[in-house]
Amino acid sequence: MRLSRKSARLIILTGGLFLIYARDAFAYIDPGTGSFVLQVIIGALLGVAFAIKSFWKNVKAFFAKLLSKG
Repeated sequence: MRLSRKSARLIILTGGLFLIYARDAFAYIDPGTGSFVLQVIIGALLGVAFAIKSFWKNVKAFFAKLLSKG
């Protein structure tokens, strides 16, 4: 589906107006939220490390079986 030039200009103008006339959010991140985000990041990194370790172990076993038969 192609956008006409008029539609494209309207979308760009609307996006620009949202950026120019942005209002303050009056929000903050408390220390509890920061530590929670840190825990999520550490957990994700450990999960990825475990997945990679498991994956490489299976690949190594596959090639060991393949080479020992031949």
